Amino acid sequence: MRTPIMLCLGAALLAGCATPAERAAQMQEEMKTAMFVYGPACSKLGYNTNSDPWRDCVLSLSTKEDMERYGYPHYYAGYGRSHWGFGAGWGPYW
Repeated sequence: MRTPIMLCLGAALLAGCATPAERAAQMQEEMKTAMFVYGPACSKLGYNTNSDPWRDCVLSLSTKEDMERYGYPHYYAGYGRSHWGFGAGWGPYW
């Protein structure tokens, strides 16, 4: 009983591994998707398509949505304060 479980676990771990080339291909595909989704918005904001500022805009919008979607701490927890309650500010966060 133990052997099949260990074999399944080993197969699952190996299936999750990716070579650097596979990771690079995945990142290129993600960037193509981001350019398709956010590129028109950045163009409407006045950036020339395929320029460095346009690419920065695409990455910025993509990162912003990822942070909102996956529940990362809000970047602006309060004026002059960090999310964890320390840093600049007018006293404790709480």
